[in-house]
Amino acid sequence: MIVEERLATYINSLGNGKDAFLSELEEEAKQAHVPIIRKETQQFLRLLLAMNCPRRILEVGTAIGFSALWMEQSNPVPCHITTIENYAKRIPVAKANFLRAGKQNVIELLEGDAAQAMKGLPGPYDFIFMDAAKGQYLNFLPEVMRLLRPGGVLVSDNVLQDGAVIESRFAVTRRNRTIHKRMREYLYELTHMESLTTSVLPIGDGVTVSVKARDSE
Repeated sequence: MIVEERLATYINSLGNGKDAFLSELEEEAKQAHVPIIRKETQQFLRLLLAMNCPRRILEVGTAIGFSALWMEQSNPVPCHITTIENYAKRIPVAKANFLRAGKQNVIELLEGDAAQAMKGLPGPYDFIFMDAAKGQYLNFLPEVMRLLRPGGVLVSDNVLQDGAVIESRFAVTRRNRTIHKRMREYLYELTHMESLTTSVLPIGDGVTVSVKARDSE
């Protein structure tokens, strides 16, 4: 928990309720121990979508489809969402959830490794949401930058690793050191690229918001 738990609970209590299906899906994810975007991140995404009204959205990391459905519902304008998932067991679940929600025609799920899948996409996208394997964010970045339109928004989730990202690599467990190192490298890259303006925010498990320069090609 990055923000004090009582404060986060209070802030979450102020959020607008989601529709019945998304509430049901959120509970299903909780029962199945499938990580989905946290409540704070849900409300923050809603705000960003209201501000930007993106027509074309790319999501890297579908899981069971909750965040794609949340973005489609939260966006004030009609949109098309392309989402990519590599974990075979979750793909049919996500597809079923899109069908249950009646959104199979506006949310397209691509199967396979995101680095390869993105190479086949023409772009540009107005809004890209990164929520996949944390150790791969830096590897995905070149294709993400190619696909993001000038003035477009890139949101990356789970970047602070419950605060562990600030610790020395020797303070994290050995099995997490590679992800820890790669996430720090990713954050450095985002905040030092001349073509991006980035803010790192302690929302949920840490979120970055990056805007691509309008004069970028």
